[in-house]
Order: sequence, then C-alpha cells, then structure tokens
Amino acid sequence: QALNEVRVELFDEFIHPEYNNHNAHLEPGPTGVKAFFRHSLDAFPDTKVVMDDVIEEGDRISAGFVYNGTLSKAFRGYRPNGAAVQLHSIEMWRVEDRRFAEDWDELNLLEVFQQIGAATVRRPEGQ
Repeated sequence: QALNEVRVELFDEFIHPEYNNHNAHLEPGPTGVKAFFRHSLDAFPDTKVVMDDVIEEGDRISAGFVYNGTLSKAFRGYRPNGAAVQLHSIEMWRVEDRRFAEDWDELNLLEVFQQIGAATVRRPEGQ
C-alpha cells in the first residue's frame, strides 16, 4: 500500500528503528531502504505492486512481489526511455516488536536493466 500510494513515509510504521537490510547495494538502516524506494518511485512514478504467496512462521515472514512501472526519470544513472518494466522480488523478514527488523531480499534487477535496454544476455552459440 505504501508503494502503490507513493507514501514512503509510511515505512516508519512498519520498519524497526534498528532495521538491518542484508542487501549490500542499499545504504544501511531505515534511511537506506526508504532512499532506495524514493529513487525507484521517482524513476517509475506509475509503479503498481502486487504481493503474492505470503508465508508466516514464528518471527519470520516471506512474500513474493511483482512490480510494474514505466521508466520516466533516470534510474541508477540510466536515462528514461518510457520502457515498461516488470520486476520480481522475494523478501524474507525477521519481525521484532511488530515491525520488520531484518530483511533478506532477491531483486531481479538484471530483468529491469534488460527491459530498459541497459543490459543484454547472450545465448550460448548453437541455441
């Protein structure tokens, strides 16, 4: 909901103050995850997010997400080109005090870079 409404400030309601994201490409803490999503939502302002397959056990929650948007402003140094983009991700959180305290994620950014024309994948010869 926070992403679909472009309201990153809502993260403060569900992100623990000592939040630890294990994604090496993000700045640490709540500030880092909010900065990533602010940049992404600025670059893809029409982003719509669907959450799938939520699994909860003990203090752990996992979910799959599909993000759809259009590259309208620069994203990580790449120029906007109006490309329609779909990103798949899997998130695994540890919950503490009813907030996300730790996060392990798998974002398929290669998929995004291919769709905006910033990366190609070569097929092995003979295929």
